[in-house]
Amino acid sequence: MSKVEVVRAAMVQAMKAKDKARKDSLSMLLSALKNAEIDKREPLTEAEENAIVKKEIKQTQETYDLAPADREDIRKEAAERLAVYKEFAPEDMSVDQIREVIGEVLKELGLESPSQKDKGAIMKALMPRVKGKADGKTVNETLAGMLNES
Repeated sequence: MSKVEVVRAAMVQAMKAKDKARKDSLSMLLSALKNAEIDKREPLTEAEENAIVKKEIKQTQETYDLAPADREDIRKEAAERLAVYKEFAPEDMSVDQIREVIGEVLKELGLESPSQKDKGAIMKALMPRVKGKADGKTVNETLAGMLNES
């Protein structure tokens, strides 16, 4: 089943349970997925669906973070939406898994003791492998830590 079908089924369950907040969150996620599918003019791949879910999570997290402290209603709504979206998000890679992929990339590039100068080339080869599976910020921090070790 595609994510669109899974989200639609969850939305029907939320409607039957009369859970308005969950239904609204699922409706927004479903809209984002369907709009992307319409833009692409063909069904989305699993990686594309996961990327859209992650994008929605990121946008909702920004809404939560940027909401003024006195607007508890916005923060509460964003937190509820985040909880729902995370149910449909793929599992991120652990730091150890990211380190393994970095190690593979270093071997392929023939870098025994990489320096900060090599970071751009490493990231260029690394990011396509972890795209949609790991947060770019985490990947960057892990690589920086490994470069500082050597």
